[in-house]
Amino acid sequence: MGDANQRNFVRTPLWRTQSRPAKRTVRWSAIGAITGALAGTALATIPTLASIFARTVVTPDPHPAEDVRIYRYSQGAGPQGEDLLELAMTSHTTVQGSYALVFHDGQGVARIGEIVATHRRKQSITRVVEEIYSGDLSTAVRGRWAGFVWPSPAEAGYAYEDVLISVDDGLAPAWFIPPVRHTDHADIWLITVHGRGSKRNEGLRMMGVAQRMGMPGLLVSYRNDGEAPDARDRKYGLGATEWPDIEAAILYALNHGAKSVVLAGYSMGGAVSLQAVHHSTLAQYVCGLVLVGPVIDWMDVLRHQAEVNRLPNSAGRLGQWLIESTWGKTITGLASPVDLRRLDWVTRSSDLTHPMLILHSEDDDFVPIGPSIKLATKNRRLVNLVRFKDARHTREWNVDPGRFESAVLTWLHVLLTGAGHQRLSLSGPKTAE
Repeated sequence: MGDANQRNFVRTPLWRTQSRPAKRTVRWSAIGAITGALAGTALATIPTLASIFARTVVTPDPHPAEDVRIYRYSQGAGPQGEDLLELAMTSHTTVQGSYALVFHDGQGVARIGEIVATHRRKQSITRVVEEIYSGDLSTAVRGRWAGFVWPSPAEAGYAYEDVLISVDDGLAPAWFIPPVRHTDHADIWLITVHGRGSKRNEGLRMMGVAQRMGMPGLLVSYRNDGEAPDARDRKYGLGATEWPDIEAAILYALNHGAKSVVLAGYSMGGAVSLQAVHHSTLAQYVCGLVLVGPVIDWMDVLRHQAEVNRLPNSAGRLGQWLIESTWGKTITGLASPVDLRRLDWVTRSSDLTHPMLILHSEDDDFVPIGPSIKLATKNRRLVNLVRFKDARHTREWNVDPGRFESAVLTWLHVLLTGAGHQRLSLSGPKTAE
């Protein structure tokens, strides 16, 4: 779960697949044997849905669907001579802010900005094309709406270095972005940890803060993200197995001049970061965590996903059990079961050891804000929560970059300078204009 391409785990309920043959994210071939084996039983639907659900949660999708219809690209047609793009209305394309549109099977990327027209009868919306990084947008008919806004540091205007971090089974690529101004924080690195289904460019939205603080930035990859070496089972551990790759990133920073680090985790990257500071022997070098739309409680996320995908409650509960049980490994493909209760930081709030700032939208459609609110309430000593409105999953910066960066800068200033111990006063939600 991250900024680039997150949708609900199961797009189309099983009982609708015959009447709606639209493209889905579920890999049906992977569960064909299970479906066939259960087809003759009276209760086949429940275990089949549970199996699909559980396997989809832990299986990376290397080719996320480009499921937004593109109607028209018009060069120079805007009120100020801007290029315009008309595309289908969705719950994501109708939110103000700047976003990426990925098209032509990932070969094309454009940055899309302001909404200039809404066409209710056609159910389409027209927005400004801020920049085309690659591809021919005039020939695109479908695209994927994403939260990142720059494909790499070069497009964002940052000087950077490609580096490799030694992890299990190989080397994980990362970007190192040096600070452009000298401050007392030059030996405190900001390490960004992207979410499920996303890549390291997700963290570029945090680099404006790093530059203003004078902190080096390290944007890392980790297992199963399509850049770092895959895990041996090629499955997500939901944070429980990915954290050693972040420990390796911390070690890299320490070996290259850092005295301490701040971890910035998006979505599942938040769960990974929390596991890293809980398990790693290097946790003492972590000053704090900045978490954006984080998974604080996987069980809550999976309950929400089962509900929005209209799965029967029993199927959702069985799907969770398959992820957690040794027997379920034969269906999920996990090398080891995942203990979801150990990933519930609301229940484990007293186990937290590091200060953290959470930025979370009340309109997050993938990871509900509820656990973030509960955690901030239960552990007020360590946890600050800044609430947003309108932004979809991990897109708080996209909707209101000024407020996002102000909150992070304020929190980091207090954290790194000891300027005060009062809680932030930015906890009220703000609606994007």
